[in-house]
Amino acid sequence: MALPGNLKAIQPYLKVANDMRKREPVVAYHCDMHAMQTGMKIDSKSPDCKKFLLQLMTSLETQKGNLSKDPEKKEQISSDVVGSVVVEEQASKLFTYADAKDRGSDFGKNVVRAFYTSSVLYDVAEGLTNELSDEGKVQRKYARWKATYIHNCLKNGETPQPGPVGGLEDNWEDELGEGASGSSYQEPVTQPEPSQPPKPVTRSKPAPQAPVESYEPEPSYQTASGVELTAAQYNHAQKLCKYASSAIMYQDVATALDNLEKCIRLLKTGAE
Repeated sequence: MALPGNLKAIQPYLKVANDMRKREPVVAYHCDMHAMQTGMKIDSKSPDCKKFLLQLMTSLETQKGNLSKDPEKKEQISSDVVGSVVVEEQASKLFTYADAKDRGSDFGKNVVRAFYTSSVLYDVAEGLTNELSDEGKVQRKYARWKATYIHNCLKNGETPQPGPVGGLEDNWEDELGEGASGSSYQEPVTQPEPSQPPKPVTRSKPAPQAPVESYEPEPSYQTASGVELTAAQYNHAQKLCKYASSAIMYQDVATALDNLEKCIRLLKTGAE
């Protein structure tokens, strides 16, 4: 059914969820969940809002059932800490992609969309744990401003300026002032066409490994215990450590121990 007017504020989360549905189903689930929780706080009494939220709740149950078939995805939707890591990681990837394009003077609609989507995902990540990394806070603020800035330039037939205004690197907020604030941010009226941006290479993190094609043998490495692990299994072990680290930051001891135990078992036996 159509989104009731009283719930207009949750439209960005629903839109990003639909865009992420196929390639990032876990992220889509958290976006829908954030939309439902936000909508419940806004209006869960009026008939049209109540009906819409019930339908969204049913959709979430279906998504949960499908995702729970995969043990890794099940943890990513059942643990707020782990889910926050996954969503913030996707937000960072989109931000890095958009920022690289912008600094290269590529001001297409896809760049506007990537900046905007990144800012929405940071909101969702923060909603899961009521916390957001300092880097995430800065990137969200910048992405909101940049999406609006490029959109308005294109709308007015102007050429946007790449990067922070004036070429500032560390103190861009001083020059932007209130223009960088997310408080007055509105989604551009003209929606960019859907896109699937390539996974960007962050400046401070190693580039993600490209997926191994089915016709190529996947390399394997032998651990000290004599077990041969594939590159994909090592990547999974790194993810488990990252989940554990985030859980410790939020004092979630149970989740931290669970992920560390899984990591140790994987490295010792190869069992996931």
